[in-house]
Amino acid sequence: MKAAFEAGFTHVTHFYNAMPGFHNKMGYKYEGTVESVYLIDDMTIECIADGIHVPPTILRMAYKIKGVERMALITDALAVAAAGPDAKAFDDRVIIEDGVCKLADRSALAGSIATSDRLVRTMVTQAEVPLEDAVRMASETPAHIMGVFDRKGALARGKDADVLILDEKLKVRCVWQMGKIIENSLF
Repeated sequence: MKAAFEAGFTHVTHFYNAMPGFHNKMGYKYEGTVESVYLIDDMTIECIADGIHVPPTILRMAYKIKGVERMALITDALAVAAAGPDAKAFDDRVIIEDGVCKLADRSALAGSIATSDRLVRTMVTQAEVPLEDAVRMASETPAHIMGVFDRKGALARGKDADVLILDEKLKVRCVWQMGKIIENSLF
């Protein structure tokens, strides 16, 4: 990871997923990819914060170590995320179970069906992260990482008017995209 960072890599996608952690080799202890990323202060991460791909305790640890400015929440959502609760998976080798896509033999995860509001809810209710920080990790931080903060990621004059209203249970109530309401259950 240090060599990758020195070569210009500054961001890690799907943090914790299929990444080796601390391990022993011939009686000696070695850091894995996960620990190496934690040790590089300027390395940013994205976590599939559905509480399944990365459990809440690990999400909280990543938040405590990396902080709001270096941790982005991502859905990794497949198309079935928009299809509703009775959706079928995209492939017969994949099932939807426990809020995620899994290989039919249940040997591995095969994608997410989480939406961004679920990520925020998971961070707040399960990982015990303050709501303001969870929202920033789902909006501001990714916009900075992608280099689009000049127009996305915060409510400010001159930025795209993309706004999401959540209720007290952190469920979506209204969505504006580019200043136009595209979903509304407020009225």
